[in-house]
Amino acid sequence: MEKFYVSKGDFYFSEARNDLISLMPQKPENRVLEIGSGKGGTLMSLKNNQLAQEVVGVELMEMEDSYQQAPEIDKMIIGDIESMEIPYPENYFDVILCGDVLEHLHDPWAVLKKLHSLLKPGGKVIISLPNIREFNAMVKIFVRGDFTYTDSGTFDETHLRFFCKRNMKALVESCGLDLVSMHTNLELRPEAWRRKMINRLSLGLFEQFLALQYILVSQKKV
Repeated sequence: MEKFYVSKGDFYFSEARNDLISLMPQKPENRVLEIGSGKGGTLMSLKNNQLAQEVVGVELMEMEDSYQQAPEIDKMIIGDIESMEIPYPENYFDVILCGDVLEHLHDPWAVLKKLHSLLKPGGKVIISLPNIREFNAMVKIFVRGDFTYTDSGTFDETHLRFFCKRNMKALVESCGLDLVSMHTNLELRPEAWRRKMINRLSLGLFEQFLALQYILVSQKKV
């Protein structure tokens, strides 16, 4: 699988996920695990803004010119989350971030169950997933009859799983997590302002066709 990621541009791995960070408990004592941490930008942001006392990343491959070896990152684990165990005790992390990573996995359900055991009771899992029901995707499939894969986006060539809003909810709930809230990129990404305006004018009726991405905040039962 690693060979498919090598040719992707720097933007694919380097962006700090401020949208996910904004939904975290804003506490300096957080212990945070990020799956698919890329070059470590999100973990660095957490430490630099005093939103975590400990940050741990899991990434498929080592990356040059990155923060992966930065002293602010307490541990960077290189490997495939589907086939490895995370060397931390149960009930350890306050927050687990999965930013656009579960759709790349063969069995995201098994991975979420694995992560569930590492989360403290009451801890949060924050997940972002692309929305296959977005209108451009629907036009491509149902009007043009085309499912050609691309370098990035909804039809990314490394995506193995596809979800609509209903399926995303089912994913987290089937893994023993309570869904606390669900957000769209319309709310959290400034560049989505045009779609956000259309969504407001339509009273949210077309949200599932306008949202490129959903972000789910779920919680482990206390």
